[in-house]
Amino acid sequence: MRKFSIRPTLTLKGRTFKGLRGWSGKPLHPPLTDFPIAAYVLAAGFDVVSWIGGADRGWARELWHAGTYAFVAGVAVSVFAALTGLWDARKSSESGTQARRTINSHATIMITVTVLALADVVWRLNGYRSEAVTPIGIALLSVVIALLVSVGATFGGTLVYDYGFNVETAGDSPVWHKSETDVFPGQHDNTEVTS
Repeated sequence: MRKFSIRPTLTLKGRTFKGLRGWSGKPLHPPLTDFPIAAYVLAAGFDVVSWIGGADRGWARELWHAGTYAFVAGVAVSVFAALTGLWDARKSSESGTQARRTINSHATIMITVTVLALADVVWRLNGYRSEAVTPIGIALLSVVIALLVSVGATFGGTLVYDYGFNVETAGDSPVWHKSETDVFPGQHDNTEVTS
């Protein structure tokens, strides 16, 4: 019995291109959200440890700088995550539904996170060379951002895992039946032999 299935997951062949939304079965928004979430949470940790470490420790300055780099990268990817998420919401939901209300909550939290993260980056860059460690105000803002991004991600998870938002399934899909053949995107049964 085969243990791995690789090609169907990695192929774009047979998938419908949906513009900013990505491809059927391969939306752009979800993978773009992972990096900013990790960046903001890690940077908040770096900032708190840097502040606790104090100005007399060289590693505290390095953590302050690492947190800055993480925030800059997180903000850069957040912009693309926001664009693809807003396009998804516009094209995939109807007003007046619980799904749309949850999307609105998710989007409001995540846009707030992005705006706060932009403010955090501006504040950081202003003191990047002059501060020996993360200033307490920036450390507190980073923690708020990390908490908010975690809550916002919980709403996003609810959309996918509770509501099945933008999840393309075929009901009784052949991928759940015992078989030695793989089902590729756009294929509705496992009659074609693949390797």
